[in-house]
Amino acid sequence: MANRHLSRSIVLQTLFEWDLNGVEKNEIDTVLTRNVEEFAPNNSDTPFMKKLLDGVMQKQDELNLIIEKAAPDWPIDRISPVDRNILRLGLYELLFADRAEVPAKVAINEAIELAKQFGGENSSKFVNGVLGAVYKEIGEPGKDEVGKKRKREVPYEEMPIERLAGAVVYASDGGEIYLALVHDIFGHWTLTKGGIEETEDVQEGAIRKIKQEIGLAVAIEAELGKNEYIATHPEKGKVRKQVNYFLAQAPYQELVLEQKGGLDDAQWFKVADILDLNFYEDILPIVTKAITMLVSKKV
Repeated sequence: MANRHLSRSIVLQTLFEWDLNGVEKNEIDTVLTRNVEEFAPNNSDTPFMKKLLDGVMQKQDELNLIIEKAAPDWPIDRISPVDRNILRLGLYELLFADRAEVPAKVAINEAIELAKQFGGENSSKFVNGVLGAVYKEIGEPGKDEVGKKRKREVPYEEMPIERLAGAVVYASDGGEIYLALVHDIFGHWTLTKGGIEETEDVQEGAIRKIKQEIGLAVAIEAELGKNEYIATHPEKGKVRKQVNYFLAQAPYQELVLEQKGGLDDAQWFKVADILDLNFYEDILPIVTKAITMLVSKKV
């Protein structure tokens, strides 16, 4: 069976793009198709995603009203785009989906997990609070039901490993240091990175992915460290993604962002402006280390 959490993640990404970029409703299916091809090309769960997306769109006004009633201190336009679309998706499944297919507790737990994965520091608590209030209001359906036996959790040591490489890319111009960053559709500035081939050298992989993603030919100067996170693959299940990050120099020229669903912008930033940006928690230490190295050697 296809991974439903991944399917919901792709629907959330599609809703986010529609909400943030003003995509016409009649074009949203095209956005969904692109996201499926980008993030889950072998996913056989497209009918579920299409049904879920269509349901949320059809019930949008009703869902917005429910959110405003459940969170009266938070007008819909003051809720972050990620959080409000997680709420729309979660509320749709809680209130309108087939309960035999999606029990109420599953709808709530899935929304909370999406908030932890894609939202801010307090998103999961906010989503839990709103959905919990609605759940109580409708009489806590399924409260005493015994859930199906869960599949065995794969131990951390047995999870397959996927190698990635990326870099803090910098350039000098007019006495200023600039960093090249990419922006994802969930509102974070981050580092260019991507998967590398099994037999490929990590540095060569980083150079190739940077050229592919933002159009720069770079020279690797130093290793900055490694990050690891767990992601869900539609066929492999949970995968340990290990990312090697480098410091790389590039010419100060226009960035050409690769056209793919997960990213929507690429820009140069002066070092002085970097720390005001919205980064993922695991990326900020890598960026900070790179800036320290650059300042200390006075590029």
